[in-house]
Amino acid sequence: MIASLSGVVREIEGDALVVENQGLGFLVYVPKPLCDRLRIGEQVFLFTQLLVREDSLTLVGFDTVEARKLFNLLVSVSGVGYKMALSVLSALSLEAIRAAIVQNQVDVLARVPSLGRKTAQKIILSLQDKLRGEAQWEQLAAMSDVDGEVLAALTSLGYSVVEAQAAIQSIPKETPQEVEARLRSALSYFSKSLS
Repeated sequence: MIASLSGVVREIEGDALVVENQGLGFLVYVPKPLCDRLRIGEQVFLFTQLLVREDSLTLVGFDTVEARKLFNLLVSVSGVGYKMALSVLSALSLEAIRAAIVQNQVDVLARVPSLGRKTAQKIILSLQDKLRGEAQWEQLAAMSDVDGEVLAALTSLGYSVVEAQAAIQSIPKETPQEVEARLRSALSYFSKSLS
């Protein structure tokens, strides 16, 4: 198995990169936020997962081991292919995905493009116990419970999941863990980006 890959980014197209290593170009599918951060000619190191199918070999890459682990959990769910799993990892942060699964927030997952409500419920049912059993995810989910409500409020105001996630990540650490205070801070992110 190819567990990691380092090299130079030679091409970027949609959600795929061509990473050159010792004269070989590897086509690697990555989450959209990672793809957006990379530039042609830049050196990159990726944690990878090789997916072997009857008719294809697909290499998928991530910037962290945690992202790869969550991807593998997502594709272990019946009916969730690598493209759908990448779509989830592109639309939401790792923390938001884990919180949505552990706290049974179907609406948060269902807002991901190409992921319907039934599939979101299936993901939660399949992975809830696996993520809940890990103490670190319990703590993480508890911390982001309020942010889950902020995310829901922002998306109900018409912002996309990706925009709402960016606003939540911009909230200063000293902001109280109260929905109203954190929502106000998240909304100020959008007013700053307009000016």
